[in-house]
Amino acid sequence: MAKKRKQSEPKSSDPSAKEEELIAPTRPERTLSGYKHKIKVADHPQEEEKQNDSPFFRNKEKILVTCSRRINFRYRHLMLNVVSVLPHCKKDNKVESKESKGATLNELVELRNCSSCLFFECRKQKDLYLWMAKCPNGPSVKFLVNAVHTMEELKLTGNHLKGSRPILTFSSNFDENPHWKLLKEIIVQIFGIPKDHRKAKPYHDHVFVFSIVDDHIWFRNYQISVPHNETDKVDRGGLEKMTLVEVGPRFCLNPIKIFGGSFGGPTLYENPLYISPNQIRALEKKKKAGKYAKKVKAKKRRRMHEETNQLEPDEFADIWKD
Repeated sequence: MAKKRKQSEPKSSDPSAKEEELIAPTRPERTLSGYKHKIKVADHPQEEEKQNDSPFFRNKEKILVTCSRRINFRYRHLMLNVVSVLPHCKKDNKVESKESKGATLNELVELRNCSSCLFFECRKQKDLYLWMAKCPNGPSVKFLVNAVHTMEELKLTGNHLKGSRPILTFSSNFDENPHWKLLKEIIVQIFGIPKDHRKAKPYHDHVFVFSIVDDHIWFRNYQISVPHNETDKVDRGGLEKMTLVEVGPRFCLNPIKIFGGSFGGPTLYENPLYISPNQIRALEKKKKAGKYAKKVKAKKRRRMHEETNQLEPDEFADIWKD
């Protein structure tokens, strides 16, 4: 019979040694901006010093884009245009626009591993509201969307590469009041495409323009075009020859309220100049009904005049009867 081989390293009988082998080393906590406690490099202390000296921020922003049920076809096309312009967004199914939509949207954002949300809410198949929210802690903004023009109906000549990163430009009005500064920061975080995103191209060839006119935010999208031959390279001195060609879409945002939480919470700002579209439609109906009201008033005035100024009896009435 074959003999058993001798074990070179006898197994230790201590139970504490076995427990040490089973226990894995603790991992540092991970956040959106990196590791909270950085990994220690025992063999290379110089690398550890470099990590501490040069902290970095990695943008991991992801946006959930969805809409409410019974949305108009024009507003749905606008949402699809926004999705095509933002490569770091994710689409989801329609959500019922009720009072409890905030909890539903926050849960959807968490399930899809996103950090922000764009919610297109349509009321009465006429009015479009846009929610911009940082989930799940806020803040969030509610806008009324006006002057909507999609890419399909404009038929503009501009055409930029899909997935390229935009340059965000803002008018100087955004630095005047604190609520405009907050809106600017929210727009930068939502519309700013991360540099190392897998669906984003590593260069810029179009511009997002946000400008404030009459207390409204106007959005435009322009392509950066440089006239040159295919064989010749563009000189740095020739940047003055660049022109902007509009791509679309176009829309105007009228801020209604800014909330401290996500889709609700304490009101940080309320627009005093905002008038709801229902009030505007009611005033228009009153103007149209004003013609009938004028006729009724004129008839009442004639009756009052006849009662106060009665005619004297006619002397020749009996003669004419005979």
